[in-house]
Amino acid sequence: MALRNLLLLTLISLIVSSGCLRYSFTGASIPDGVNSIYIPFFPDRSNSGISDLSDRLNRILVERFINQSKLQLASSEEEADAILDGSIVNYSNRPFSIGGDQQANQNQVQITVKARFLYTAQDEEEWDKNFSGSFTYDPTSDPIAGEQTAADEALEQLANNMFNDAVSNW
Repeated sequence: MALRNLLLLTLISLIVSSGCLRYSFTGASIPDGVNSIYIPFFPDRSNSGISDLSDRLNRILVERFINQSKLQLASSEEEADAILDGSIVNYSNRPFSIGGDQQANQNQVQITVKARFLYTAQDEEEWDKNFSGSFTYDPTSDPIAGEQTAADEALEQLANNMFNDAVSNW
């Protein structure tokens, strides 16, 4: 019985190790031959007025893909096995809920990004679509820091959704 279990485990491990996928401990399995990703800056076409919004999104995306997968960051499209690019197309900061004094007691930052993901070895994109992220904050306590935090949280949501959509195809 023990020999049979050992043979079964050996067979299963051979099948798994000979498969065409690598697996990272975050749940992202990556096709063979895909070792690098290129993530250029997403230009801010939203007229947000926030000078570093593109930089913040890029930093979050790079951290997500590099830290939660085994991919290396490529410095150009020519060196990459996968590409994630796009642009920030909408930014809004609007009242979300109104208090008894007709003043906003919650504002919502919403950010929309148009993005595409592709493997450089393929002719067609894996996906090309819009992603939105939003977060509310209290504009009465510290409106500037509140908006910055809400924007960061919305960018985190966007990055998570883009990462999940990219790795769900793996």
